[in-house]
Amino acid sequence: MDLLPDSAPLATKLQNTLIQYHSIRDSEWRIAKRTKDATVWRKPSEEFSGYLYKAQGVVEDVTNRIVDHIRPGPYRLDWDSLMTSMDIVETFEENCCVMRYTTAGQLFNIIAPREFVDFSYTTSYEDGLLSCGISLDYGEVRPNFVRGFNHPCGWFCVPLKDHPHHSLLTGYIQTELRGMLPQSAVDTAMASTLTNFYSDLKKALKT
Repeated sequence: MDLLPDSAPLATKLQNTLIQYHSIRDSEWRIAKRTKDATVWRKPSEEFSGYLYKAQGVVEDVTNRIVDHIRPGPYRLDWDSLMTSMDIVETFEENCCVMRYTTAGQLFNIIAPREFVDFSYTTSYEDGLLSCGISLDYGEVRPNFVRGFNHPCGWFCVPLKDHPHHSLLTGYIQTELRGMLPQSAVDTAMASTLTNFYSDLKKALKT
């Protein structure tokens, strides 16, 4: 498929899906990993045969600055240790674009480098922001990469009521890495990737 989708209905559908994930009861999640920076839970995905992951942690900064570091833009490549390249393919408006990015190999290259083409949308949510995305089947796959697919995913970032310069960052990620991979390797990598995401982000915000 080489046609880009109509951005407005896709953005609305994506936002509604993420808000639905955000309302899933705590009892449905099973803990996958806990570090000083974040806790990661998982539950079976309804989109594919893997898991939907939820990650949550408090980040010492204001919501706008945090989301500026997460969404497509100049900051992300500088601090995200997993991401190796990023290009904006199409910009629909300031808060809505299509990006192509690549990720490094993981687990001693059991998981080879991956490429993704994602639709990304950032919007207001309560007193903070939601930055969400979904992969598109768009363009040719680069040589030496496996094309992965992100089912609906996103990050909610809201200020803490009593500490407005601290934010609660909650992510929902369900990445289909594709290729011939043992599921246990994928599960190990996903939980570690998410906790590392928080520690890398916190270091970046302090600089």
